[in-house]
Amino acid sequence: MNVLDWIERMFEQYGYFVLLLGLPVDFIALPLPPGQTTLTYTGYLVYKGVLDLLPAIFMAYAGSVIGITVTYVLGYQIGAPIIERFGKWVLVKPAHLERTRRIYEKYGNKMLFISFFVPGVRQFFGYFVGIIRIPFRTFALFAYPGAAIWVLAFIGIGNIFGEQWQRIFMLVQRYLGFFFAALGIIVLTILIVRWRKWWLKKPNNKPMQ
Repeated sequence: MNVLDWIERMFEQYGYFVLLLGLPVDFIALPLPPGQTTLTYTGYLVYKGVLDLLPAIFMAYAGSVIGITVTYVLGYQIGAPIIERFGKWVLVKPAHLERTRRIYEKYGNKMLFISFFVPGVRQFFGYFVGIIRIPFRTFALFAYPGAAIWVLAFIGIGNIFGEQWQRIFMLVQRYLGFFFAALGIIVLTILIVRWRKWWLKKPNNKPMQ
């Protein structure tokens, strides 16, 4: 049985509750069908008249919010204490977490907003934000609107393109991959340049004339 057959069977048995219960599982990173496939297929079912649009969007958004919030809470309540207690064994000190938190507060909120569109990053980011103890209000301000756009975008693909949803979905996935790969290279380049400038400012690291 392939992934799509499995999702179809789940919808036949549980209807909208697939979204309310299945999407949180996607965020917790258990090995079940990815959320973007589920959302796009949901849109296709709306196109076919099997599901109604507004209840589908509501249940999908609720499931997404539950999922990202659970990962944040787990990171905050469990991950952060574990890092604080045992991080020294893997060379992660409290000062490193504090420095990471300051960098995140300066640059990271936009990443939280768009992380939903990147499989792997979506599942990791909630834990990460919780571990570095970003305030819940800041987390919710960026994560919850990001979840809404993610849900609307992929349900919209299935609903608008109907029978062609799989082809369009694959194109979107491909170009998202290209976009975020390029973005990652740009960010990495900026970090390397900034690190080099910081390194050269140290008195003992001036380049030889």
